[in-house]
Amino acid sequence: MNIEVSKLRVDDWQRLRAMRLQSLQESPEVLEGDFEAESAENEFDWREKFSSLTYLVASYLGSDVGLMSIEVLDGDFGATCWIGGCWVSPEARGQGVLRTMFNYVDEQASLHGWSKQGLGVMEDNLRAIKAYEKLGFVAMGDKKIAKEELKKYYQRMIRTTP
Repeated sequence: MNIEVSKLRVDDWQRLRAMRLQSLQESPEVLEGDFEAESAENEFDWREKFSSLTYLVASYLGSDVGLMSIEVLDGDFGATCWIGGCWVSPEARGQGVLRTMFNYVDEQASLHGWSKQGLGVMEDNLRAIKAYEKLGFVAMGDKKIAKEELKKYYQRMIRTTP
């Protein structure tokens, strides 16, 4: 599978919107966010997201199949950035999309301050946990509450660029 990863620009807000809404619709139980609320956001709202986050999209044969956001910060356990909204479309899972996106992160790490990545993964999302572990992520600290009303927890994981 020849997967291409690129960094979205502000003018790509419609592409971001389409991928984000698709991810929330397909995987609401593992992603934080609300499909209805984000569906109602306007162009300004979507463009504003780029002020604090970098978005990467993975494409295969001209179709977007993966998405992640990256926020530079001083995070838990020494993380220099936080990976969020990481999602791969069902038809592309198990095809190396996630690994290709993290290869891009590794290649760009020194330029953007992405050398030590942190993320949170729902504790019951065992497939994602296994995938992150294969990429070098290690579970750190206690589980944190993600959705109070549902009593859902997430596990923080940390990885240093090889």
